[in-house]
Amino acid sequence: MKKIPGFIVIVFIAILSATAQSGVKTVSKESDTANVTISAWYILHVDTANLSEYDVKMFLYNAPANFQLAMATHHEYDDRFWRYVRDFRVETDPGKAGSFIRRDSALWDISIAGRNAVISYRIQLPRSTPGPRPSQRPFLTSQGGLVGGIQSFMYIVGQPAMSSHVTFQLPAGWRIATGLEPTNSTTTFFAPNARFLLDCPVLIGQFWDRYFSIDGVPHRVVYWPFSRASSFDTLSLTKTINRIVQQDVQLFGVIPHRDYTFLLEDNAFGALEHLNSVTIGAPDSVLAADTAGLNGEIAHEFFHTWNLMRMRPVEYTDVNYGPQEQSAGLWWSEGLTMFYADLTLRRAGLPAYDSTRVSHLERLITGYFSSPGNTRFSPEQVSLTSNKPPGALGDYSASVHLQGELIGAMLDLIVRGATGGQNSMDNVMRKMYERFASKGFTGVDVEQTVKDICKCNVHVFFDDYVRGNKTIDFNAYLKIIGLNLTLSWITALNADGSPAPDLRVYSWQAADGTIRLGITDPTSCWAKAGLHTNDQILAVNGSPIKNSKDFRAILNKSQVGERLMVEVQRPAGTWKASVTLSGYQLPKPVISKISQSTELQRRLFDQWFAGSK
Repeated sequence: MKKIPGFIVIVFIAILSATAQSGVKTVSKESDTANVTISAWYILHVDTANLSEYDVKMFLYNAPANFQLAMATHHEYDDRFWRYVRDFRVETDPGKAGSFIRRDSALWDISIAGRNAVISYRIQLPRSTPGPRPSQRPFLTSQGGLVGGIQSFMYIVGQPAMSSHVTFQLPAGWRIATGLEPTNSTTTFFAPNARFLLDCPVLIGQFWDRYFSIDGVPHRVVYWPFSRASSFDTLSLTKTINRIVQQDVQLFGVIPHRDYTFLLEDNAFGALEHLNSVTIGAPDSVLAADTAGLNGEIAHEFFHTWNLMRMRPVEYTDVNYGPQEQSAGLWWSEGLTMFYADLTLRRAGLPAYDSTRVSHLERLITGYFSSPGNTRFSPEQVSLTSNKPPGALGDYSASVHLQGELIGAMLDLIVRGATGGQNSMDNVMRKMYERFASKGFTGVDVEQTVKDICKCNVHVFFDDYVRGNKTIDFNAYLKIIGLNLTLSWITALNADGSPAPDLRVYSWQAADGTIRLGITDPTSCWAKAGLHTNDQILAVNGSPIKNSKDFRAILNKSQVGERLMVEVQRPAGTWKASVTLSGYQLPKPVISKISQSTELQRRLFDQWFAGSK
């Protein structure tokens, strides 16, 4: 993008300011712009001649003499895109001085003499690697890409309520899909505040889209294909998403967004929720085989529209450029969302991962006992480490999603039992949203809400299983609906029936690019050999480990009784461990009906099993 002379910049700002006041019309239900005089207009420019970068210009009108610009940090995925900022410049009114100092990695101090300024910078995209990429990460190809949001736009520190417009300068024929609010220009969009601007990714390029409406609110399903994508039933996929949306709207009784966009991307994996959109990796091969393969992920991410995006843990602020904010409440935000992802599919009559709610619960309990970290650390402890690199729990691994879902399942049984089936977790969820849709919640708030719905004392439950690390006494709650758990341990087997090797270990790439070891169980053969989480893996049996695939390839060929020589790097120097692969035990939970159940237990079971509200 060519440099714009200063006097043209100021004229352009004046034009944009006038347009923002009269010519470009928007309607917002999320606006928070009262008493804010400073305004911004961003221009994001993409040139197909160089798809390794894109340019951003930030036009500021009525700006203060001194202010700070920052690139925000996401609560869950900190891609640290400040690393890719290039050619940062400050221009101001003709004849007026402007300067900047990069205060730290993600913060710039700006000084200007006039009232208007334009900030220019380039995002040099990280080098792409073969294979699928994370769905939330910006990219560009000749067919389109993902831009915008937290990785593209800087914001003014201390001005969270500042509104802005964004204009996209794109190659001919490229379209735009985003949660940003539309204007009367197809290339210009509006953001009522900083959080909205930074939480709206933008899919650009050549894609197909379909629409449906729930209670008059439009929902858009967009699919971006990578190269020559396999065909699949787009109408069926859209109808499925429609059914998922309807269930959540019925549960909460309110739609918190003016519109919603599902951004499905080929050649990508993972998903990330946003205020009124979601990015989801949707490989064409998966959709061509069966569009139901994405049902669980779609149900999970859309439920976050209420539970996390509006109803948030108290520790999460609207925008933050410092270290990631850790929260003790993620067991609720993620775990209860997992709980409802499964339940939503069943209520919508869609295929779920497990055939019944009983088999689903058995699988969750298997995972709970398979990793001892789940019973050693409380859900609040695990929540506080869930966004940190591996090693925060030492040589243990635990899942806040799993812990939270099981806690939600047991609380659901408590509420059903205490109210004779009149209330369930649905009532708790609605009351939580009613109370905390506009302010943060704590674990004590959740406890009080459950207590208010069930009219029972759940303090000991929260002390033991949420704040504390006691192993969940499943039978104490399963008996409410006439069920009983029997837990045994069996030898893990390969597909051919032979003992499976203990591969309870993984590798990951640290921020410095080194490949690190992850131990999930201190009783594994890996831990017994003296290895620890965060050891840097150098070689296995003399073969250098350059990436996680190298490590996994060796593990996949290993057998019980085989000895592996693992060379690692530690602060004290290199060290070699001799790991003799052993077998290991797996938990096998079986849930069955109590033989002498009461009429109430049978009635509660029938309601629960059917997913009744």
